Amino acid sequence: MPQRRARPTSKNSRTGGKPGWRRTPAAPPPPTPEPPLSATDAPPSEPSDAGSVVQAALYRDGVRVSAPDTLADTFRELREQPSGMAWIGLARPTERELLSLAEEFDLHPLAVEDAMEAHQRPKLERYGETLFVVLSAARYLDTTEEVDFGELHVFVGPDFVITVRHGAAPDLSAVRQRMEESPELLKLGPEAVLYAILDAVVDGYVPVVTGVQIDIDEIETEVFRGDPAVSRRIYELSREMVEFQRATRPLVGMLHSLMAGFAKYGTDEELQRYLRDVADHVTHTSERVDGFRQALSDILTVNATLVTQQQNAEMRALAEAGFEQNEEIKKISSWAAILFAPTLVGTIYGMNFRRMPELHWVLGYPFAIVLMAVVCTSLYVIFKRKDWL
Repeated sequence: MPQRRARPTSKNSRTGGKPGWRRTPAAPPPPTPEPPLSATDAPPSEPSDAGSVVQAALYRDGVRVSAPDTLADTFRELREQPSGMAWIGLARPTERELLSLAEEFDLHPLAVEDAMEAHQRPKLERYGETLFVVLSAARYLDTTEEVDFGELHVFVGPDFVITVRHGAAPDLSAVRQRMEESPELLKLGPEAVLYAILDAVVDGYVPVVTGVQIDIDEIETEVFRGDPAVSRRIYELSREMVEFQRATRPLVGMLHSLMAGFAKYGTDEELQRYLRDVADHVTHTSERVDGFRQALSDILTVNATLVTQQQNAEMRALAEAGFEQNEEIKKISSWAAILFAPTLVGTIYGMNFRRMPELHWVLGYPFAIVLMAVVCTSLYVIFKRKDWL
């Protein structure tokens, strides 16, 4: 954790000579060529809609002392406070807002560049006395049964905390309210605010884990019920679990890195216990997510096996139906051939020729009948031996 320090008395102390780390109470605000950026002085709550909205508040000894209307006022009041802390919340900020903050708080250009765009992997970077933390928050949408992910960038300095939020999650209004209701915890400084943000992000994973567990139970039922749409649902949930795993797994290493610096940066013992508790919850969540991925992989394998078995059964049924149909065709063909023999004989005798053998023969009719019977019997025996009848 970064140690608290006094800020420079002027911008010149940052760029030339040895900086003076004690504030001058009467220090004038720096010139601002750009018009001031508006901020709301309503009760502390993080913005939930898109747009360049700034929420700023100053705290001293764990108590909120002011909510400046502009960033310029925030910078000025922070210099005038001998032991104050600024907490500035941004939602999808503009480049001008971030550059203004970077100039005032000496934010590293690489960290500012990352904060301007979302789609960063969770990470923790230290730039001098400033920590830059990227978190991936999640929330479960009951209506669509989907997991919605948001991104949060946090700058933690000796006397300031800046949050840059991309997406609807997480809602930091509850974090502000919780910290303002716990002045003893807020008195610990920016490190305590970082803990509260981490704790809120990790607590937000709990409903997601519960919702995903319910989805997996429903998917197992649908698999054995033979629902044809279950494969798509398994695939979509598996993709969400991949993203969920990307959000939780790096967080375990990040918290362990913070814990490794407890002694070096003199982190308060009570705050150490809180952070260890968050690390335990993250580890548990990460293990659950790993289990979900494995379970979905197994379910997908079982579903593929069941689909294959069903297809084999259908093909076998079609083959049996074709075999039965073939047997019926053979029987029909056999009887048609048997009946064709007497028809042939009768047709020959039905020809009206005056000179034709056997027409005036006394045994002609019995001979024709016997011939028909012999031919039909012979065909029947032949077809019977071939199992056509």
